[in-house]
Amino acid sequence: MAEINLGNKLLDNHIVRFVFSAGLGFLVDISAFYLFYHNFLVQKTYNILSITVRNSTLSLALSFFMGVVVNFLITKYFVFSQSKSSSLKQFIRFASVAIIGFFANLAILKLFIQDLNMYPPVARPLAALSLFFASYFIHKAFSFSLALRHQKVN
Repeated sequence: MAEINLGNKLLDNHIVRFVFSAGLGFLVDISAFYLFYHNFLVQKTYNILSITVRNSTLSLALSFFMGVVVNFLITKYFVFSQSKSSSLKQFIRFASVAIIGFFANLAILKLFIQDLNMYPPVARPLAALSLFFASYFIHKAFSFSLALRHQKVN
């Protein structure tokens, strides 16, 4: 019985559910990246709108988008389901935050690897974790328009 109560308490926690949604989005992202890079996009470069794009860049763009969509859907329905904003408004805001987070992650990753000489497989998750809590609060308040404090209803 104690395990069931602990499980229910964990599922009631927004941060635990957010970790779950972000984790699944990340798994989709890295899995899709691998599949695109090694299996679907076999040329070294692609010409898109007169711009030459590397396989790795195109794979990253596609996999990142897929991860954002999965993360958004799980976050919308499993984490912040009480939001009353329109789904389109939520997605645009969520994707905007994700894109900014992507570039912030790149900057932190560059700092960890180039300036602090961290091993890249260690730096990658640390960079992602360093932005996790900020991401949670930004998505809660901005993407899903929910108050940061629980308000008591009289």
